[in-house]
Amino acid sequence: MSRPLDTGALGARPLSIWAVSDGRAGIEAQAVGLAEAVARLVPAEIVVKRIGWPRWMRRLPSALNLAPLHLLAKGSDPIVPPWPDLWVANGRAAIPLSIGVRRWSAGGSFVVQLQDPLRSSHRFDVVIPPHHDGLDGPNVFPITGTPHRVTPERLARELQPFQARLDTLPRPHVAVLIGGKSRAFDLSPARAQVLADEIGQAVGASGGSLLLTFSRRTPDDAKAILAQRLRALPGWLWDGEGANPYFAFLATADHILVTEDSANMPTEAAATGRPVHLLAMDGAQARKRRFHAELARLGVARPFAGKLANWTYPPLRETDRAAAEILRRMGRSVEG
Repeated sequence: MSRPLDTGALGARPLSIWAVSDGRAGIEAQAVGLAEAVARLVPAEIVVKRIGWPRWMRRLPSALNLAPLHLLAKGSDPIVPPWPDLWVANGRAAIPLSIGVRRWSAGGSFVVQLQDPLRSSHRFDVVIPPHHDGLDGPNVFPITGTPHRVTPERLARELQPFQARLDTLPRPHVAVLIGGKSRAFDLSPARAQVLADEIGQAVGASGGSLLLTFSRRTPDDAKAILAQRLRALPGWLWDGEGANPYFAFLATADHILVTEDSANMPTEAAATGRPVHLLAMDGAQARKRRFHAELARLGVARPFAGKLANWTYPPLRETDRAAAEILRRMGRSVEG
């Protein structure tokens, strides 16, 4: 079923927002994060919509999905009127619906598509891709990295349940966010051993503690190597059991080390204003090189060189900037 989100006290006629995706955590978080940023600026009600397609349809280009309302897979959230004021969608699975809702709503829904849709941008009211996608156009509003849900308020709130445990650990607190296998990158056992040695030496030399978390994409053999080699350090290696301390790790971190395969994790880390160290993986990708160069120009991130160097920068607030631009294009005034 659809999942309403609490956005606090709402005024009369709040903006109705749907955050639409295929439900994968990293994809959904971008749409929800941008919707929440809009709701911080104007009264709004957010509904999260998760959709999917039959297996045979997933193998076809989205342009061939000519009747999306009739082809949604069983278990998808209902896509029926009344249509929202603002439709925020992410991922290729949502594209046929994003294109369709402009027609079904007779233009009543302002349609935002995140990332490069690989379709003409004029089919949407605004497309919000990362700068490193290289997309341009009058209704394209590029940002650094990806939209996300990290705010100072959320970090403070998420830290509270873990505060007592984290306060016992010596500083500096070094958060290490490990990704994994993707089309362009991998984390082989050999690379995992190198990373474990480099991270262990840096954290040990600092006299601080390690806060390590893995993603769903981290290969099991790499995860085992990192955990075994780093277990002796003071800190917390989260094993996936119990409440997820990811945001608490970001909140308390003095340094953040993150693998180079991800766009989401470095962008979330950049919202903290703490030094972001990029960990090399197997593989390479031109888009990610452009992204890392952009973070370097902004003073956010540097390649990890085996030492915990310190630097400062203004925390990135690209999600808020995108939210303000959406409201400007909708002709909605920002309250407060």
